[in-house]
Amino acid sequence: MTALKNKVAVITGGAGGIGKATAKLFLAEGAKVMLIGRTEEKLKKTLTELNNENVHYCVADVSKAEDNIHYVNDTLIRLGKIDIFFNNAGIEGVVKPISEYPESEFDKVIAINLKGVWLGCQHVLPKMSDGGSVIITSSVAGLKGFEGLGAYVASKHGVIGIMRVAALENANRNIRVNTIHPGPVNTRMMRSIEHEISPGNPAEVKKGFEADVPLARYAEAKEIADLTLFLASDASKYITGSQYVVDGGMVAG
Repeated sequence: MTALKNKVAVITGGAGGIGKATAKLFLAEGAKVMLIGRTEEKLKKTLTELNNENVHYCVADVSKAEDNIHYVNDTLIRLGKIDIFFNNAGIEGVVKPISEYPESEFDKVIAINLKGVWLGCQHVLPKMSDGGSVIITSSVAGLKGFEGLGAYVASKHGVIGIMRVAALENANRNIRVNTIHPGPVNTRMMRSIEHEISPGNPAEVKKGFEADVPLARYAEAKEIADLTLFLASDASKYITGSQYVVDGGMVAG
């Protein structure tokens, strides 16, 4: 399979569940991949698991402009170009009502989930190859509200606006920009949210989320990666400025 043959992809949040599954799929389709993350130990572990000579990593905090510049330059030096940008890094924050939400936690979520996406677009897009593809990870929380997740919901709504503007500003170079909107996925993030909501009985929280999904289960990270691959490949070369929902019908329900 070579849908991404000779392509270079940058993946932020590269050591997370969705990032790792996407890297694995991109590599299988012929791409060279640069993983971006804040923790070198996690990135090294991911490289070991992927076990592929075409995957590399760069330690960077996406909420800092200088770190975005660093990983862009590092990718260009080591891999020569950037064709695909999976702007994927994100955190969930704490689960509390708006009236009780700590300002410091709000700032942390916005810095990574919203400012990080903005900075990624600001520094990657000018260096991307014409005809490239940017995929931004939003969420079903970018399309509807969830009690207790005010900062996360705000950030995931916000990245849709960034996507729309970036799609317009880069259409003259045939660079496509789209968002993906996963529902609950079997990753660390959902384990954390389940525990935050009910430390004593997270399994019941999971059942509650599943009951809100018409397909009655969480997604696997590979299922999110499959959509990302489509948007990264030339199969989507006439698609930009759009939102792609992969949530088992959660928003429709």
